[in-house]
Amino acid sequence: MSGILIAMLSGALMSVQGVFNTQVTKNTSLWVSTSFVQFSALAVCLIIWFFTDRHSFSGILEVPNKYTLLGGVLGAFITVTVIKSIGSLGPARAAMLIVISQLIVAYLIELFGLFGMDKQPLDWRKVGGMLLAITGIVIFKW
Repeated sequence: MSGILIAMLSGALMSVQGVFNTQVTKNTSLWVSTSFVQFSALAVCLIIWFFTDRHSFSGILEVPNKYTLLGGVLGAFITVTVIKSIGSLGPARAAMLIVISQLIVAYLIELFGLFGMDKQPLDWRKVGGMLLAITGIVIFKW
């Protein structure tokens, strides 16, 4: 149950953050806004780490698949693409397309066992659910 609540909170925070970032971009630039977002996230993470975790950063060097360290790079481009999509589509349409895209890519990662994830068999119900979600976007757009 906590996983469901955390996922819902994550989605809500992503939507609010996207709107905030889009508004900041109107007064700065795309890359200034994105830089500030990433810098402020770093500052918050370091403060919380200082008070709660204190594990050594040297563990980063022990990560077996070094390509997985590119998550921060992806985060910068996620911020940029969310800002651009909300600016051109509005928060609701952008969020729906972002979520559907996440769902499809996540399912493909599971289906093919990419990036160290366990491979899962094709489930036609999941495919049908994605098609239903896409249909919902089409209905919402009109």
